[in-house]
Amino acid sequence: MMMTTNTTNKFFWTAIQKNLSFLITRNNVFLLLGLFLFISCNKNENLNIKSLKTPTGWGYFITNNKKIIIKQTVIPVISENKSFKTEEDALKLGNLVLQKLKDDLSPTVTKKDLFLLAVKI
Repeated sequence: MMMTTNTTNKFFWTAIQKNLSFLITRNNVFLLLGLFLFISCNKNENLNIKSLKTPTGWGYFITNNKKIIIKQTVIPVISENKSFKTEEDALKLGNLVLQKLKDDLSPTVTKKDLFLLAVKI
């Protein structure tokens, strides 16, 4: 006597298990992606700038969640180590850097930026 097994039934359940695990995995990926986007969208909301009095003038610092991430006590991109002459000049450049950070751009500045903001050197 020959015995046959129902192979279509096994195939059916195997296919369901594969598809179910695929859906669960795909949903986990979407969940992780959503979480990542939520975190990355909120990362720049706590950026703040404050002026800083130095012995020779002014500077600024930028914080993220109350942690200092940039402390600029001298005018960048010039050959001398000079502080900003006024608090307003320090904050003008600091606000430019702050905006670049919020826009996910490099916080570097150029001599052209100093000129356009009329920062006194």
